[in-house]
Amino acid sequence: MAQTPESADTAGMNAAPADRSTAPTPAVDPLFLATPGITTYDGDIALTNASGFFFQRDDRLFLVTSRHVLIDEPSNHHPSRLAITLHLDAQNLSRCTEFSMLLYANGTAVWRQGTDGGGEIDVGVLEIDREALPEGAIVFAFTPEHLPGDFDSVPIDAALCIAGFPLGFRDTVYQLPVLRHAAIASPFGVRFQGRGFFLTDARTHRGTSGAPVVTRHHGMTRDGAPLPWQLLGVHSARMDMGNRDRVQDESLGLNCAWYADILLTLTA
Repeated sequence: MAQTPESADTAGMNAAPADRSTAPTPAVDPLFLATPGITTYDGDIALTNASGFFFQRDDRLFLVTSRHVLIDEPSNHHPSRLAITLHLDAQNLSRCTEFSMLLYANGTAVWRQGTDGGGEIDVGVLEIDREALPEGAIVFAFTPEHLPGDFDSVPIDAALCIAGFPLGFRDTVYQLPVLRHAAIASPFGVRFQGRGFFLTDARTHRGTSGAPVVTRHHGMTRDGAPLPWQLLGVHSARMDMGNRDRVQDESLGLNCAWYADILLTLTA
């Protein structure tokens, strides 16, 4: 089976089903349960840590992350599979399992990536086989309804959050991400340097790649359970000046976030 749960906590198998209409209210904001940590592997050898989030299109469920998490030629990064952490109980968050997904089938990549007029887009999506999910898996997912209706609806002074796993850091008991507060650093809706991303101002690290960039939206709900966040982008990487004096000049503290509407193309 290409997608399998591993090291499941059998005590969690009686937890609430993934159907959000019958699941109890989670003990934490659903954003924490919509953003699993990712570990990439070459066979059984762990390679890197990264971040990601769930996106649902109609009845199909996807894992979204940065494309360079799935393959990165410059660094010779070629994982054969990845694993994410799934929670099995909305109240007892220590009940978790690792869920593994192969990245290739018969030598062909199973994820989707895209390009636009500005070149390659550093976003990749991998469809999740719902039938392979462990019983009781708690999955909160963004949907097309969580995307901004228009660019003008996002004010330049919007308060942003980036939920991820910097340097692989997490709550090791409950396997939850951490939040970095951020601000919009370039005009939202304008393709920075002609490419499909905008800039954020936030402190980030390796391992945050693939994290959702969100802003609070109190009106957003999904199947009766709240996911009150508007999905603006997918965090990719830090941006800096190549000629910066490493002694005299601090890092710019700016980051690339690919516009989340690319998900409408990649999940079509």
